[in-house]
Amino acid sequence: GRTQFKVVIQALSPKEVTRIYTPRPLDRNDGTFLMRYRMYGSVRKGLKIEILYGDQHVAQSPYILKGPVYHEYCDCPEEDPEIWQNVMSCPSEEPQITKDFISFPTIDLQRMLKEIPTKFSQTRGAIVHYTILNNHIYRRSLGKYTDFKMFSDEMFLSLARKVRLPDVEFYLNVGDWPVEFRKANDTPGPVPVISWCGSVDSRDIVLPTYDVTHSTLETLRGVTNDLLSIQGNTGPSWENKTERALFRGRDSREERLHLVKLSKENPELLDAGITGYFFFREKEKELGKVQLMGFFDFFKYKYQVNVDGTVAAYRFPYLLLGDSLVLKQDSQYYEHFYIGLKPWKHYVPVKRNLEDLLEKIKWAKENDEEARKIAKEGQLMARELLQPHRFYCYYYKVLQKYAKRQASKPEIRDGMELVPQPDDQDSVCSCHRKKPLREDL
Repeated sequence: GRTQFKVVIQALSPKEVTRIYTPRPLDRNDGTFLMRYRMYGSVRKGLKIEILYGDQHVAQSPYILKGPVYHEYCDCPEEDPEIWQNVMSCPSEEPQITKDFISFPTIDLQRMLKEIPTKFSQTRGAIVHYTILNNHIYRRSLGKYTDFKMFSDEMFLSLARKVRLPDVEFYLNVGDWPVEFRKANDTPGPVPVISWCGSVDSRDIVLPTYDVTHSTLETLRGVTNDLLSIQGNTGPSWENKTERALFRGRDSREERLHLVKLSKENPELLDAGITGYFFFREKEKELGKVQLMGFFDFFKYKYQVNVDGTVAAYRFPYLLLGDSLVLKQDSQYYEHFYIGLKPWKHYVPVKRNLEDLLEKIKWAKENDEEARKIAKEGQLMARELLQPHRFYCYYYKVLQKYAKRQASKPEIRDGMELVPQPDDQDSVCSCHRKKPLREDL
């Protein structure tokens, strides 16, 4: 109907006042709504969340969130990781983490110190060496392509504000490609480098990509397309979507150029266009360039084509959360959550060279109910795997598992600098877990 839900979030105690940004709920078009809010201050007693339809409380409203409740930049870590993981509903196992650590029963920091700076940073130039000690984060950059460390800094700092992290020393690859290709029985064997993307022939330990991490941290604060906003902007209902497959993207892989050719020959099945040329500039004249398209507009189309970029296409999680069927190219690359997905259950697989793409689009058109079911299953699985708390849990579990395997104590090495917590003057934060300093008494 036309009546809008109204959500009111305020401090439980009338004596406390805090700023809370509460946009309108997102309608997921399946009878469920997503509510996001961002706090610009902390409350000691707790929050009261009221959900009203007209002037009636609905959906078990009001909800009471017992305090204290802190805003994002409040540095107040839970000292007991077990308590924190329970509160966060962290899963007991993450299959990808278990798999990634099989090659590393023990971690030899001394060997890594000798080997990684020379072996990887000179060739790749995108390695960052981190040490976390007493819940402080220190790092040094190895190589000239390490700008993306801003994203890892941001997540490690955010995690350290919420829970006490284990003392740990590791190397993070902030480049696109995985880097460690030695097998467990090679001599010398592989070293544990942490990356954002894995591949079937590499041994890198995979974390959620910088893209989904940043999207989560910056929700309602400057990022327009985040993993939650997508869910409330999935376009027309299934039966009203355009019955064609869509692709937009840069020319970062040859198969993407092939897509455009297929599209020109079969416009009734496929609408594919390159939005920017960087790798194959000589092809622009022949294939043409199309305007950028707002991401929410993708979901006007019933089918989405997901083709690798330089590595795994980092838009895949966003496409799954929409309300369209994803046709995914077979790939040796994967992100941390792919292990939870099955072809023909959550997406439709397409051969690496795309030779069966048109046939798969035709199949989807002829089997509309089945296609819709796969799209829905993919969406529901992505909603579960890509919730903000799951990313925090995942990062924590990687650090925890890694720390247990270290054969020697982590240290602050020469050239490392402290990564400071952001100084947030606007939002009051007095952490109940921290003893006041003598001068505060």
